[in-house]
Amino acid sequence: MDLDLRKLRYFVAVADQLHFGRAAEELHIAQPVLSRQIRALEQDLGASLFTRDRHGVALTDAGRQLLADAGPLLASAYAVRRRVSVAARGSQRLVVGFRAGIPVIPAARAFEARHPDVVVDVQRIEWDDQAPMLLDGRIDVGYVRLPIDEAGLRVAPLYTEPRVAVLPAGHRLAGKQEVTEADVAGEPLVWHADPSTQPTRRPHPDAGYLVRGVDETLEHVAAGRGISFLARSATVFYSHPDVTYVPIPDLAPDQVCLAMAASRTSPVVDDFFTAAQATAQITAECGNYEMWQLASGAASKRS
Repeated sequence: MDLDLRKLRYFVAVADQLHFGRAAEELHIAQPVLSRQIRALEQDLGASLFTRDRHGVALTDAGRQLLADAGPLLASAYAVRRRVSVAARGSQRLVVGFRAGIPVIPAARAFEARHPDVVVDVQRIEWDDQAPMLLDGRIDVGYVRLPIDEAGLRVAPLYTEPRVAVLPAGHRLAGKQEVTEADVAGEPLVWHADPSTQPTRRPHPDAGYLVRGVDETLEHVAAGRGISFLARSATVFYSHPDVTYVPIPDLAPDQVCLAMAASRTSPVVDDFFTAAQATAQITAECGNYEMWQLASGAASKRS
C-alpha cells in the first residue's frame, strides 16, 4: 500500500489544528471531504489516528507517531519537486545555508575551483529553521550550530569555537577582560524558546523574550532586558553601540557542523562537504574580518 501524500497533508492540518472545521478552512476544502479523506487514511493504515468526542479532537498513539514521521516525509517530497524543477531548467545551483558568523567563502571558493559551472548561492538561516530548510530543499547543505534535530539529516562536525557573554554596555562586568559562569549566574537570559539548548550550567531566569537571530538578541540586551551568549565568530560581523562582548572561557563551546538531508544523493553536494571539511580549520581561525578575507584568498589559492 502506497501512502497518499495528499491524505498525509490533510492529516497534518487536522493534527495541527485539532479541529476539522478549521483544518478544512486552512486547506480550502469542505469539511465532509476532509473527514472522508482522514477516514480513508485510517483505513489505509489500519489504525485510528484521532479520537472524536464531545470534548473535541485528540491524537491517538498511532496519530502521534504518524505526525512525528509526516514532517520529514512531506519535506522530502517537496524537496524532490524543487530539485526536479531546477534540473528541468538545465541550471546547476547549490544553495548553502549558514548561521550568523560562519564564513562560507573558503569552502565555496575551493568548491568552485572544481565546479566552475555550478553557481553557489548562500542564505542565512536561524536556529529554528536549520532542519526544516534542509529537509524541504530550500537549502542543499547548511553550516549549522548544535543542537539541531538530526532526524532525516546527515550531520558532520566541523569545529568548535568559544562563546562570549553579551552584556549591556553599562553592565557591571562590561570592562572585564573575561568573566566566568559564576560571575553572571542569576542574570536574566535572552534566549530562544528551548531552555535545554542553553550552553550554561548555571541557573538563569528567562528574560521572557523570544528571539530568533543575533539582531534581535542585541536589541534586547542593549535595552537592559538581560544578557546572552554568542559564538565568538558572530561578534565579528555584528556590533551594537550599547552592547559589549566579554570572553567567558568556562562556558560550553559552540559546535559548528555541516548538514544535508540524509535522503539526498548528490555528487555535487558531496564535493561541497569535502571542500567544507578541507577548509574547516581556516574557517575556524577567522577570528576577525581581516583574517576572514585572508582565509578566503588562501582557500582560493590552495584549491
